[in-house]
Amino acid sequence: MERLKGKTAFISGGARGLGAEMARLLHGEGANVMVTDILEDEGHALANDHENMTFMAHDVLQEDQWIATIGATKEAYGGLDVLVNNAGIAHNATTIEETSYEQWRKVVGIDLDAVFLGCKHGVGLMKESGAGSIINISSIYGIVGSAGQAPYHAAKGGVRLLTKALAVELAQLGYGIRVNSVHPGFVGTDMVRDGLRQAVENGLMPGENEAIEILTMQTPIGRLGVPRDIANAVLFLASEESAWMTGAELVVDGGYTAQ
Repeated sequence: MERLKGKTAFISGGARGLGAEMARLLHGEGANVMVTDILEDEGHALANDHENMTFMAHDVLQEDQWIATIGATKEAYGGLDVLVNNAGIAHNATTIEETSYEQWRKVVGIDLDAVFLGCKHGVGLMKESGAGSIINISSIYGIVGSAGQAPYHAAKGGVRLLTKALAVELAQLGYGIRVNSVHPGFVGTDMVRDGLRQAVENGLMPGENEAIEILTMQTPIGRLGVPRDIANAVLFLASEESAWMTGAELVVDGGYTAQ
């Protein structure tokens, strides 16, 4: 199928993991894709394997780089139809007393402030065509709480409500831009494994393998997610199949938060 034929998508944090899977899937559905990331080797390798896919190095905390990458997207492909704010980092599990302000600011900066910047500058180009879909990657940790992850929960919860606020605002402005969030559960990515490893080291969870077993047992479907599970949700929100959805939170977690 070519559900995104003739469309252009921008994916931050798209060089590996969830972002790379999103890039491959949206490209396979006919989209031109701009991938940005700080991981230059992985990003160039991904783009070089696909026609009509471009990579740019991009620090999402730098507003001038958002202006540059959005501008380059217009220059390369003529506009912007789908913006996926995917770039993010995990928090090395610490109690609130052990969490430094520097750690707090780093997580909230990349996981929330960068989403604000992406939306701010993406809207400017999207509204030129009178339509678009912004997809903000939050987390189930933007909905429920857990120990040792205060900065991450705060940031992802902020993404959830920023999404809803912008959905209402942009609809009222008549821009034709939809804004939705995706909330992945536990997916078998390097970032999740690194987070589990750190939690084990800090005594907040048992051994890494045991932690994975526990998370699997706590997931009603009985397995951790894979990147394609999340990419499929992004594709749905990017396509016209979700044309009457804005301000929604799409939870993809194997039933974890249904308990």
